[in-house]
Amino acid sequence: MANEIQNTRTAGLIEQIRARTPARILVPRAGISYATDTQLKLRGDHAVALDAVHQELDTFLEYGLSPGSLFEVMSAAYSKKEYLLRPDLGRILSEDACREIVPRCPRGRDVQFVIGDGLSALAVERQVPAILPRLTELAAKMEWTLGQPFVVRYCRVGIINDIGRLLEPNVVVLLIGERPGLATSESLSAYLAFRPRPGHTDAQRNLISNIHARGIPPLLAAERIILAISRMLSAQSSGVGIDISGPEPLPLPPPKL
Repeated sequence: MANEIQNTRTAGLIEQIRARTPARILVPRAGISYATDTQLKLRGDHAVALDAVHQELDTFLEYGLSPGSLFEVMSAAYSKKEYLLRPDLGRILSEDACREIVPRCPRGRDVQFVIGDGLSALAVERQVPAILPRLTELAAKMEWTLGQPFVVRYCRVGIINDIGRLLEPNVVVLLIGERPGLATSESLSAYLAFRPRPGHTDAQRNLISNIHARGIPPLLAAERIILAISRMLSAQSSGVGIDISGPEPLPLPPPKL
């Protein structure tokens, strides 16, 4: 009887712990191997991650964004296969993209929002329709000048530098699908850089990651991104030289009378 009570308590505690994280912890085993149920779930999640990497970015109109709010260009990679085999091509814009961006996007704005498919188009599909409208709303309240947002297909993080060269905004914010893991394939990242230029590295960028329902919810992530932009504009810098963390409220200007 004592063992049964102990097992019941332990089982309840294990379930509480599992409910707090998608990680595979305290999973049952058969010798040195996972139990069959765990192994099947692992293989299923791995298949979902592979699908997310190979999935093509679909039209944003299906995801609730208003017509005309975005336009799409491509990196120098012209197919998903080339993009996966040549990461360097995903870090620069194609010549066609440059010709389309220049007349459609004003130069020298305070903030330029860009969406990239990255390694999970699924993350973009799930998170961008919630986070992008909130970002533009909060940025407008901050009275910043905004560029025309656009989408880059077959995009890597380093494309921030090419966008900075082309449009010269003060801050570029790239919303990009993260590399899928076995816990989630829907995680979005926001990379931010102050006046990015070719040759800049990760040391000149800041990152807010794990934007999804079980990570940082999109609306909360939008507030953190706006706070980070505010600090970059104030410091005239980004990357390792500034701290974008902290729970302070957004520095919204007082309402006009």
